[in-house]
Amino acid sequence: MTLPLVAGVDGSDGSLRAVDWAVAEAARNDVPLRLVYASLWERYESGVPTVGPERPSERVLAEHIVASAADRAARRDPDVKVTTDILPEDAVDTLLREGDNACALVVGSRGRGEINGLLLGSVGLAVAGRAHCPVIVVRGDKAGLAGTHERILLAAGAPDTGGEAARFAFREAAARGCTLDVVRAWRRAMTAAESARAPERHASDLLDTLSREPMAEYPGVRVRSVTVEGPAHRVLLNRSAAADLVVLGARRRHGHRGLQLGRVGHALLHHAHCPVAVVPQKA
Repeated sequence: MTLPLVAGVDGSDGSLRAVDWAVAEAARNDVPLRLVYASLWERYESGVPTVGPERPSERVLAEHIVASAADRAARRDPDVKVTTDILPEDAVDTLLREGDNACALVVGSRGRGEINGLLLGSVGLAVAGRAHCPVIVVRGDKAGLAGTHERILLAAGAPDTGGEAARFAFREAAARGCTLDVVRAWRRAMTAAESARAPERHASDLLDTLSREPMAEYPGVRVRSVTVEGPAHRVLLNRSAAADLVVLGARRRHGHRGLQLGRVGHALLHHAHCPVAVVPQKA
């Protein structure tokens, strides 16, 4: 059974960009696309007309949002199979549950009703920080959203948190036929007892370890591995300006319901110049 790619929709500009990105991603990987609208039927302040009691106005709004998103997807690529669903439930809980039967989740950077000043909406942040499948937050500038750089950026983490992310990044690069940049940031040794080059050598060894298996599985992917001195979040943010997707790993602690994202993940989700994929490491 082929698992679908699931995209959350709510009619916002961010979710429309997410739909566009998800259509292209579904086509690249030959998977169906499922569009999901979830809400506790909160009444928006946009003057939605009231109709009969059997069909509350919020339901009418939801049907319009989902139908518009499906039409948009069909116009972008009629060959992608699209299904839709409307659920009167909390958006975060719904998407987390949907993720258990999805190849990945796609969300916009900010949804309907979010405060304009927010860099990342609460739904996107919560889903990226808790889902047990890859989550792509669609954000960034026009070039990054359009995929014109033909480059994927993998934030190389430790093998115990980055193995699944590495496989995801190699698979993405293979599907797109583009270059994969594997980057590991390092900081200079702070004590005289340590060799000045020890951190750089350690970073280089980690790159080799992390890339060995996925490189054998995807031998056709062009890989550029590089170690860069500096804070990881700054290094990756700078390099995201020349990428179409940034991929990073995340550890999921069993029974922990809070956000499980480190400093680097938060920085990328809020400030990256292109979409960001958070890939949880399986236990």
